[in-house]
Amino acid sequence: MEENATAPSRRPPVKDTRVVTAVQSAQTTIRRLLALDIDGTLLGQDGKVPTGTVETLDLVRAAGHEPVLATGRSLAGLMPVATRLGLADGFAVSSNGSLTVRLDPTAPAGYVIEDSRRFDAGPVVHGALALAPGAQVGVEEVGWGWVVNRVFADGLLNGEQKQTSITDLCAAPATRVALQAPGIGRHVDALRATGVTVTPAGPDWADVTAPGTSKATALERLRIRLGVPPEATIAVGDGTNDIEMLRWAARAVAMGHAAPEVRAAADEVTGTIAQHGAVTVLRSLLPTSIDTTSISRLAAQLATAVHTAPGSGVALRVWHGTHTGLARCEVWTLHLGTWVLHAPVPAGTGATMRGVENAAREAGLVYPRGNEGRRRAHWRASFTGVGPAGFELPLAR
Repeated sequence: MEENATAPSRRPPVKDTRVVTAVQSAQTTIRRLLALDIDGTLLGQDGKVPTGTVETLDLVRAAGHEPVLATGRSLAGLMPVATRLGLADGFAVSSNGSLTVRLDPTAPAGYVIEDSRRFDAGPVVHGALALAPGAQVGVEEVGWGWVVNRVFADGLLNGEQKQTSITDLCAAPATRVALQAPGIGRHVDALRATGVTVTPAGPDWADVTAPGTSKATALERLRIRLGVPPEATIAVGDGTNDIEMLRWAARAVAMGHAAPEVRAAADEVTGTIAQHGAVTVLRSLLPTSIDTTSISRLAAQLATAVHTAPGSGVALRVWHGTHTGLARCEVWTLHLGTWVLHAPVPAGTGATMRGVENAAREAGLVYPRGNEGRRRAHWRASFTGVGPAGFELPLAR
């Protein structure tokens, strides 16, 4: 999709909303792309992640779904939150759609940039200063922070700040520009006339990105890349910069504290962040037949992965790293005669093979054993064709 492309809207502009009051039945054989806003959705104003969020995200991943953080934050602000949420791999969208990264724990910074949408910041910056001469301007320095004409107050921008001239601010193509000035929200139309995307965030703040750039356009490119059908997309958010993303998703959920215009763009309204609204949506993607509260995290993830795996066979595959713990733990499924990856088992990373066996038994799963009377599993060597050889253990319910 080119920079001037827009994400498809598959719903009328005004919609009824309904409150999510109970966990819905999960159609577990369909892999879903789950777009999740951060601030106000997964992270409260106090900077805390609501209880149960990380554990439920792990179960959603074990069920074969693809959670994607989609935020207005710069990349420097995204990465620490991704770490806190346990999302060391997968994909994320930052800077209101300007950047799409593949999270990779082996990469020096923990990510690889897969797509970058940049623009000439000069016209909109000079236009903003003409409309509001005292405006503060920040231009994102990807992965580090911001270059600014005047230092912003603490907490307004993620990452470091370096003060420089307007000429230097506009010297190179930008991914995102932040504008702060009293009443600058009144000038959105004039700023958009310079050809860029302008997203207001209150009366005194505006975010600027490349033409036709939003969370929705970035997610649509990612959806196509991952081969997820349009009807298998879900989005959860609470801000005005989430409206296009909500209109893009087949199932759109607004947080309970979202503004009326955000709620109107959604199919459903969940609880507020204090009510763990996002966790309610996450749980709706999990099989209701498994009681994950009475077993360990590893056992719960193994049970979820096996119960949701399509195909005619299921195998657990593990790989050792440089330390004693496992570096990777995944569930694979036999589909049309070919073994394909179904889901990671996040809690398996760092565990031991014996620990995985014990968790499988705790989850009520069946696996082949060694000599008669022994409790140890009968692992076999496995090679997927990529990377080092590992070990494989067939599993059944």
